[in-house]
Amino acid sequence: MTKRPDQHTTGLLRSFGYAFEGIAQTFEGRNFRIQLGAAVVVIIACMVLRVQAWAWCAVLVCVGMVLGAEAANTAIEALVDLASPQVHPLAKRAKDCAAAAALLCALVSVGVGAVVFGPYLLSMFGLM
Repeated sequence: MTKRPDQHTTGLLRSFGYAFEGIAQTFEGRNFRIQLGAAVVVIIACMVLRVQAWAWCAVLVCVGMVLGAEAANTAIEALVDLASPQVHPLAKRAKDCAAAAALLCALVSVGVGAVVFGPYLLSMFGLM
């Protein structure tokens, strides 16, 4: 049996609803809010400094990467808590590795930020 076209649309809209619900749940985490605040600051800096298109792309990819990694970290932590409510070395390992993924994305983003904003900052302080 095939689905009617409106059923595909309804399913798609429902999927987006679940995704936005996930964003709202991720927003409850302190780290996500900190990273989102940093993203806002960086985006404002891009606008003020009128960075080139390549830099915008790099910054936006990093913002998406960091926020996505934090959302995945939050999901993994919730799943581990459900599967293993008691303390277990493998549960700790899973949580630590998920947190490491988010941290690595953030550190790479700092490096990209140094490449993008470094020349502007050096110029502002007369060092370039």
